[in-house]
Amino acid sequence: MKLESKLPGSKTSIFSVMSKMANQYEAINLSQGFPNFETDHKLKDLVTKAMKDGYNQYPPDAGVLELREMISRKFNDLYGKYYKPETEITITSGATEALYNSITAFVQKGDEVIVLKPAYDSYEPTIQLAGGIPIQIQLKGSDYKVDWEDVAKAITNRTRMIIINTPHNPTGTVLSKEDMMKLQKLLKDTNIILLSDEVYQHLIFDGRLHQSASRFPELSKRSIVCGSFGKTFHNTGWKTGYCVAPEELMKEIRKIHELTTFSVNHPMQRAYAEYLEEPKHYLDLAGFYQEKRDTFLKLISDSKFRSEPSKGTYFQLLDFSEITTEKDTDFAERLVKEHQLAAIPVSVFNIDEKDHSQLRFCFAKTNETLEKAAEILCSL
Repeated sequence: MKLESKLPGSKTSIFSVMSKMANQYEAINLSQGFPNFETDHKLKDLVTKAMKDGYNQYPPDAGVLELREMISRKFNDLYGKYYKPETEITITSGATEALYNSITAFVQKGDEVIVLKPAYDSYEPTIQLAGGIPIQIQLKGSDYKVDWEDVAKAITNRTRMIIINTPHNPTGTVLSKEDMMKLQKLLKDTNIILLSDEVYQHLIFDGRLHQSASRFPELSKRSIVCGSFGKTFHNTGWKTGYCVAPEELMKEIRKIHELTTFSVNHPMQRAYAEYLEEPKHYLDLAGFYQEKRDTFLKLISDSKFRSEPSKGTYFQLLDFSEITTEKDTDFAERLVKEHQLAAIPVSVFNIDEKDHSQLRFCFAKTNETLEKAAEILCSL
């Protein structure tokens, strides 16, 4: 049988590659973005309770209404934007499904989608599956700033969508209010949709405010904002996310959602709905993860690695240029094989694999794990 791939150039994800190597060499895995500590027992107990209470069949396709109401309240309280629970919020199988649905609902053959590189590796394949054309723009320098003039030059009459990600994976940078105002001005009087990946919205440090697209009235009219409970509450394997958007956009997104997953795990939705009634469960996360970041950086302060503290997410970039002139992919491989520590080389996310001699480390780990990793890093 002769088959023609729809993604002929697609490679195995770097996350899968590095995690497989971590298992093979029994390495400490600071590559893939998942915590190695437990979900709150209260949340797990709420899931068990929901199962025992009989919430084990299909929920409404858009998600349990009580959960959508809690999300609506959260956005209104934090960003001053009210989304109608009935028509403007949908629960998805992780944020990746929300991103997939949002792209495939609107991108048609020949449409252009602007992607800021480095970028999460699901964006561009999804654009291609929809028949669209990714238009890549490299973030500037080793601190990954957006050059909005570059973005403006990339906009054409075929531009259908722009994708942003803040706080940013893999770099840990965040977009400022000034950035968002420039983007709002840029998109005014256009038909361009903004897809805002905000899965790390509660993991932002040093007193900064998360600049959600929902905060900006002219942006929010054209924006789809995607979020993740798995990233927020230390249970990525539960694969529960959501998106919010104006009704006219959400109507189209729900058409795709209904045909892909239809609905998402019922007992977990019930649990999240009750858990979100206490805002401190997400408001306290910034302090929790900032302490993790600071612990990790203090532990490696005597190493040869250089760093600027991550501004958000649970990822930290480390510059290894004082240790070796190797490509980041080669150094990452050697770090696993010879020192049993796994990290992510950043160049794989850049245009033409631009290499700033940086590795990405996940610090969403127990202090014991961070101490063991730091001991290795300080020995190099």
